[in-house]
Amino acid sequence: MNDGSPIADVVARMQQRLDELPEEVAHRRFFLSTYLRTTQAVGKAIDDARFEDPAWVEVWDVEFAELYLRAHDADLPPRPWRLAFEASAQLPALGHVLLGINAHVNYDLPQALLAVISDEDFLDRSLMDRRRRDHERIDGVLSARVAAEDEELAATGVRSLLDHVLTPLNRLASQRFLRESRQKVWHNTFELQRARVAGTYEQRLAELEVLSAAKVADLLRPGQVLLRLAVTGFGVTLPPV
Repeated sequence: MNDGSPIADVVARMQQRLDELPEEVAHRRFFLSTYLRTTQAVGKAIDDARFEDPAWVEVWDVEFAELYLRAHDADLPPRPWRLAFEASAQLPALGHVLLGINAHVNYDLPQALLAVISDEDFLDRSLMDRRRRDHERIDGVLSARVAAEDEELAATGVRSLLDHVLTPLNRLASQRFLRESRQKVWHNTFELQRARVAGTYEQRLAELEVLSAAKVADLLRPGQVLLRLAVTGFGVTLPPV
């Protein structure tokens, strides 16, 4: 990741939030730290020419991060983020990470994609195929981070014995729901784009907010979250209209 790049700038701002995190919301550090490292990994993948259109991926990734930073700084964030941020500080670190991923991927990611894909772009099948492939390549970057992030969580010392026993399953489940959620995000992006053209974007975005918040609420139920996700799935799907 090149110093002075837009991604380096957004990483620096994440680090600032992490350094200045008040003690009463210290539990937010689990997702924020994970997201900071993931953003750095995406920046490195861009530098390593792993995408067909690295300039577009960089703009998209920064737009995505900005949505998180705005939610983090807001007095009244969108409901998926509000539920994630207000979760009990006693929740295991993995739980906080999953809540943040859920809110950010299911609710924010379609918005970030729409911000960097115009309505005219959606009419260009060749261009949209390139955008989809780069969207899918992010999975490779994130999947490569799963084992490392699991070790980061282990270093916090707050995982239970059962968590340790389930680590291989956790990693497999994590990789599966990353793929699944991205497929649903792509679907939701097209649904929101049709709404943007039809003038009903705000209504459809409100539907997505409700669906994403319901998924966060489901993750807050007691039990092994990744085991439940392996059965029920991770992402949310906007129904057609």
